[in-house]
Amino acid sequence: MAARAPRSLADRIFLGMLLVCGPLALASPLFSHGVPVFVLCCLAILPLARTMGEATEALAHKLGSGIGGLLNATFGNAAELILALAALHAGKVQVVKASLTGSILGNLLLILGVAMLAGGIRREKQKFNPTAAMAGMNLLFLALVAIGIPDAFHLAGGRDAVRILPKLSVGIAVVMLGVYVLSLLFAIRTHAHLYTDAPEVAGHAPWAPRKAFAILLAATVGVAVVAEILIHAVEDTIKTLGFTETFLGIVVIAIVGNAAEHSTAVLVAVKDRMNLAFNIAIESSKQIALFVAPVLVLVSPLFGPTMTLEFTHMEVLGIAVGVGAATLAALDGESNWLEGAMLLAVYAILGVTFFFTTP
Repeated sequence: MAARAPRSLADRIFLGMLLVCGPLALASPLFSHGVPVFVLCCLAILPLARTMGEATEALAHKLGSGIGGLLNATFGNAAELILALAALHAGKVQVVKASLTGSILGNLLLILGVAMLAGGIRREKQKFNPTAAMAGMNLLFLALVAIGIPDAFHLAGGRDAVRILPKLSVGIAVVMLGVYVLSLLFAIRTHAHLYTDAPEVAGHAPWAPRKAFAILLAATVGVAVVAEILIHAVEDTIKTLGFTETFLGIVVIAIVGNAAEHSTAVLVAVKDRMNLAFNIAIESSKQIALFVAPVLVLVSPLFGPTMTLEFTHMEVLGIAVGVGAATLAALDGESNWLEGAMLLAVYAILGVTFFFTTP
């Protein structure tokens, strides 16, 4: 049995956050409301999301590349899905759509930008597989089409189009899920060689499968409970801070849901593994767009009216800008720190714009 190596600094920080912020977040509705509750819940979700990621990786390690890859793809954005389901249950559809937009933009611009900047600051350039990167960007263009068409359909059809949008969204969601399954087949089976990367030297031995499954289950329940508390604090937080639901979902909630995975992309980029960093950022965006969003559309009737894929004009434009900027960065298979800074600048411009955007 492999000896367990000492925990890294990041592991200790996240463990400390879990032990302190977890109980405080659960108890927070008893002694406070609004912003303090929202902040405590955000801080508690960060280590819980990281724990879910580690447990999923441990199970994937034991189950092999095929099933393991499918497991990673399914649970890779479980924290974001749980947050979105909690918001959907509370009737905050705009927060749900904004968090989906924010997750896509956060991965393509913020995290990829930070990874390129951090990894390239001491290097002339870093290389990655442009074929794999562009395959992911093509799928994100499909996602852009999927959310752009309902918006254009509404604009063209006016009020008469509104009653058709739920059925249209369900049909598009089914197509998106079908393409998502095909993309898994592409990445895991037929073109798996495009996504290979030098193995990382693990900081500690993977958990045993039973332990990993138990931890994954416990962390999932923890995220679900904390997410429910967080969503109930959204209204007071918006009134206190003056944020719109759009800005809160796109910037704050999206970053919280993706932070654990984001930190991994940056760390591997610093180690000159830009291929892996690119894959993490693009695959996470792809999962949100082609898996999480369609699933939310299909399950939304359980909570009320069907959630449509009609996003605001600004959200559609923002995703188009994000996909375009990331595509330009992926074309040549090389990156440098200036490209990273430019992606961050695009994210900052969109962030400022969404701050002043009302639903």
